[in-house]
Order: sequence, then structure tokens, then C-alpha cells
Amino acid sequence: MTEKFSPETAADMLEKVRQEVGKVFIGQRELVEHSLITLLAGGHLLVEGVPGLGKTLLVRALARALGGDSKRIQFTPDLMPSDITGNIMIDVQAGKFITRKGPVFTNILIADEINRAPAKTQAALFEAMQEFQVSLDGTDYPLPEPFMVLATQNPYEHEGTYPLPDAEKDRFLMKMLIGYPGPEDEKEMIDRVLLGNTGAVLSLEGVGQALGPEEFLVLRNTASNVRVDPAISDYAVRIVSATRNDPAMENGAGPRASLALVRCARGRALLERRDFVIPDDIKALAVPVLVHRVTLSAESELEGLSAVRIIEALVSRIEAPRGEPV
Repeated sequence: MTEKFSPETAADMLEKVRQEVGKVFIGQRELVEHSLITLLAGGHLLVEGVPGLGKTLLVRALARALGGDSKRIQFTPDLMPSDITGNIMIDVQAGKFITRKGPVFTNILIADEINRAPAKTQAALFEAMQEFQVSLDGTDYPLPEPFMVLATQNPYEHEGTYPLPDAEKDRFLMKMLIGYPGPEDEKEMIDRVLLGNTGAVLSLEGVGQALGPEEFLVLRNTASNVRVDPAISDYAVRIVSATRNDPAMENGAGPRASLALVRCARGRALLERRDFVIPDDIKALAVPVLVHRVTLSAESELEGLSAVRIIEALVSRIEAPRGEPV
């Protein structure tokens, strides 16, 4: 695809999506922004937070604003891999095998509470998230374009959760930690939810479609043409490499993290109406891109340190490139 929008046009279109999501998802502007960046980069987003903070509401609103098809899977301990990918079954009346495609065949897959399913079921998403296809009985079935997994999870200390395998975590472009809303946002949420309603159900009424699938593919192409100076790429690599040598880390981030950091930086540049990446784009995204790709040492955990704080300190020590991008 060669068609693309100007940075100003692209930013205006993305702002429309943000406004539609904001009709039901109050506050958390950074979370919405990072969701859009992940979409532009052609990746998948993991959102973590305690129950009741609107994680599912966000992904449902985002799916509606982007148009296309969306499906939701509630992950449970008894969920089977075939419940995600589909299977080959026999049609008794026709006397032949038929393919039953699972809910993964959609534009936006909402994987709700993904860490409540065991590793075998979580692994069913591996191929879809990396190869954008599903293999059933030796036949490869491509997924629709665009395709994205928006997954939510509860903190690991909650009862009934399973840690995501490292290979699956690495396939999420970014991980966002969603916290409690501020008092003003919480009051606004109450006013909106209870206006003419019982409040028992969080409705998506009022959220309109801001884009179509074709427009969004052009937006992705626009993001892929955002310029990245070699000094910016070097800066991203130095940050990721530093996680591998930090004594506070048991395991640092792999090469996929460097690529993810630059991919996301291009999306942020587009949101900021630029057709080039600056060091601040890398700095702003280092935590959500790296936090789920590193493992703290036992000593760091005993000291009560968090991966977020360690990454922030690490980024502050690494010199950013100077000068105008070329």
C-alpha cells in the first residue's frame, strides 16, 4: 500500500477516535493515546489493573470507534485452545469435514482477563499474534486486516490468575498499567453513567464509528513512513541494551523490544503531527514497551523496587541524541 495521509490529516483522524472513546471512557488520556499508538504500529496491547477500572470498557469503545469487526473472549480456567482458533469438525449430513473458524478471525479481538486461562490456552494466540494467521489441520488461514489483540489482565496476586508465558508477553507491543481515576474524573463518570440510567450496565451508546478499516490501514501506512534518524535508532538500542546489564534486572529485554520502541515512537510522532521521531518519543514510551519484557532480580523484589522505577532511572542516565533530525 502506497497511499498515505499528511501528518496533520492523520492526527485529526486519530483525534476523532479519541473523542469517540472519551464519550464513555473518562480520563486516562495517556492510556487511550498508547492504545492508538499500538494500533498504528500494527501490534497488540496488554492492559493491567484491578477489577472495576474500565479496562474492558476501553477496548470495547476503541473497537467500536475504529469500525470493522470485533469479538470478545472471556478467558476462564476451562477455556480450550479450539474455543479461540476454531477447529475441523465433521458434517454428518454432508459426510465431509468442515472448518469452523473461532472468534480470533476478526479485526479486533478483545481478550478479557487473559491471565485467567492456563498456559496451553494462552499459547493458542501465539501464532495469531505473530504470524497473523491460524493453522488448522495443516492449512493456514490468514486473519483479517487490520488485526489486533486488546487484552486485559488482573494483577498476578489476584486469585485464579496464571502468569503469562514470557513468549506471549513479548508479543504484546506495550503494556499499560491502569490506575484509579482522579476525583474529578470519577465524579464525571458517575454523572454520565447515571444520567437517565440505572447504572447497572456501562453502555457504549453514543460511541460512533470514526474510521473504517480501509482508512485505518492508510493510517498505518502513514505511520510506517514516519522518518527515524539513525541516531534515534541507536538511542533506542542503547536503552534496551542497558536493561541487560543493569544489576537490578535478572533478565533484560530482547531485540524485539528495540524494534517495538521505534515502531511505537513513529506512532507517537504521528499523534503529535510530526513526520519524524524525536528522542522524547523514545523516552515517553520506554516504560510501557519494556516493563513486561524484563525480570527483576530477587534482591530488587526484596527491596520493594518496581520495574517501572528501574526503567525510569535507567532512561534518565542514558544520554539522548541532540540536533535536528535529517
